[in-house]
Amino acid sequence: MKRFGLIGFPLGHSFSKAYFTEKFNREGITDAVYDLFPLEKIGDLPGLLSAHPELLGLNVTIPYKEAVIPFLDELDEIAREAGAVNTVRIRDGKLQGFNTDVYGFAQSIKPFLASHHERALILGTGGASKAVYHVLDKIGIDCAFVSRDKTKLDKNQLAFAYEELNEYVLDAFRLIVNTTPLGTFPETDACPAIPFQFLSKDHLVYDLIYNPAETEFLRRAKAQSAQTMNGLDMLRLQAEKAWEIWNG
Repeated sequence: MKRFGLIGFPLGHSFSKAYFTEKFNREGITDAVYDLFPLEKIGDLPGLLSAHPELLGLNVTIPYKEAVIPFLDELDEIAREAGAVNTVRIRDGKLQGFNTDVYGFAQSIKPFLASHHERALILGTGGASKAVYHVLDKIGIDCAFVSRDKTKLDKNQLAFAYEELNEYVLDAFRLIVNTTPLGTFPETDACPAIPFQFLSKDHLVYDLIYNPAETEFLRRAKAQSAQTMNGLDMLRLQAEKAWEIWNG
C-alpha cells in the first residue's frame, strides 16, 4: 500500500485527508492511503519516517513550510526561490522538496487580476506568504508585507505594521492576500486587523484559508463590496500538482 500524508500542527482544520480519500474513491485508486501526521515539533519528522517506511510523499502545512527544509536532501528550483516547501517526495531514501502552493496560488488568482491590481499587501510572513510573494513578484505586481513586527522583515522589503494601514495605503494596494491562520476553524471569530472601511469594489481580497469557506476576514471585505476569494481552489490545484510530483 502506497502511503501519503500531511505534517503540521495542529491539523484539525485540514481538508487534505478528505480530499485525497475522495479522489482515490472517485478515480478507483485502491493501492494508496492518505493520513494526517500531527507533529508537535519538526524534529519528530525522522521518527515518523522510520515508523512509516512505506511513505512516498508528504504535504507540509503550518508551521513547518520553512522549518522542514534542513531535513531535506534536495530542493527543486521553485521551492528554493520561494524559500518554502509544502510537498515532499520520498524516493530511494531521499527527501525532495517542492512548492506546489506557488502553482496553486498562481492558477487560482490569475483569472481575477485586473489592471488596477498593480500593488498587493501580503498579510503574514510565514511559508505561505513566500509562495504568494514569489507568484506576484514574477508577474510584476509590487508587494508589501504586513506584520505585527515588521522589524523582523528584510529591510529591503517594503513593509507595514497593521497600525500603519490607512485610507491612503489601502487605496494604493488594491490586492490584499491573507496568508496568516487567523480565522481558521475553530477560531472563526479571529481576523487580521485591517481598516475594512477603506476597502472598495476595486479591491480583490484573497484569504488562503478554506475552512470555513467564508472567514470573518472575507465577510467584512465583502460588506465593503470588495471581490473576495477563499483558498479552496488553491488547495485543490496544489494537491493535484503534489499528486503529479509523487507519481512522476
